[in-house]
Amino acid sequence: MRAVVFPRPDEFGIETIAVPVPGREQALLRVRASMVCATDRKVLAGTFAGTAFPHVPGHEFAGDVVALGLGVTGPPVGTRVGVEAHVGCGACARCREGLYNLCLSYGKRETGHAHIGFTVPGGLAEYVAVPVAALHALPAGVSYAAGAWTDNLGVALWALERGRLAAGETVAVIGPGAIGLCAAQLARASGAGRVILVGRGARMARAAAYADLLVDAAGTAALTGTADLVVEFAGTADAARDALRIARRGGRVVLGGATGLGVPLEGIELSTIVRGHLDVLGSVANPKGISARALALLARGQIEVEPLVTHRFPLERFAEAWQTFVERRDGAIRVMLLPAKEDLS
Repeated sequence: MRAVVFPRPDEFGIETIAVPVPGREQALLRVRASMVCATDRKVLAGTFAGTAFPHVPGHEFAGDVVALGLGVTGPPVGTRVGVEAHVGCGACARCREGLYNLCLSYGKRETGHAHIGFTVPGGLAEYVAVPVAALHALPAGVSYAAGAWTDNLGVALWALERGRLAAGETVAVIGPGAIGLCAAQLARASGAGRVILVGRGARMARAAAYADLLVDAAGTAALTGTADLVVEFAGTADAARDALRIARRGGRVVLGGATGLGVPLEGIELSTIVRGHLDVLGSVANPKGISARALALLARGQIEVEPLVTHRFPLERFAEAWQTFVERRDGAIRVMLLPAKEDLS
């Protein structure tokens, strides 16, 4: 099969490798749609803990179940599925709480832990073997392209649930990237009374339908103290500082953008948090099967994701797709690779 391979840090190519054989508790998927993400840059750079080279990346994808490992009873062959990236060991204290995104056995394959596309091979390939626990059957009417957003939607919805969004509240989302735009839509679908989107650049032009107010990141002073809940997915220290300022007294702030090292938060007056009586929460990935709830909203038409796929390429043009994403050409949000040749029309 053909696959994107990172042979070593900062190098990539398309290689022909063996089709994986699904093991215990695994299914073999034929990948129909797969996307690249900013965290793939960290994987390529060799800065993501747990990644061993050579490595097949990709953690945002959908496809068909074509085979099951020994002793696996489902989902049946032919099932259309989306994939969430984290599978915990199931035995540690965090997994028993349902927080398998915080698995204490991270990176230990022998325990059953898998971070798909990070510590185990991912979906930028024609086929991939993944734990069945990561699979979500796609509802009728949800395409492969939309199903590739299964993990992103779970990440965005978990951040809102962490922030205890209540009906009628004002929600500010910082960062008009893929997950931020999902969060804005999910906030509306979850009953937010008003959604404010903060960001900059060409991506903002695509965001008008998903928020009641668009604010340039350079002009957030006017928003001081206005939001009941602020969700940040920009990943910068400036965005985190803005989030703390935009929250009303007694409000909530969820920081979800800075998933890697190297973003220190300086220049914060602690009384902003203490006297503001703020709840400040971190949010990473998506536990407890939250992606399934997000897919249900997608199936009901309460959110849309296919317009956020701004570019599509065959797998062989990964180099062009990668540069399109990294350079944000033409306001790129998500760049999709289509490994199956018949899916290129």
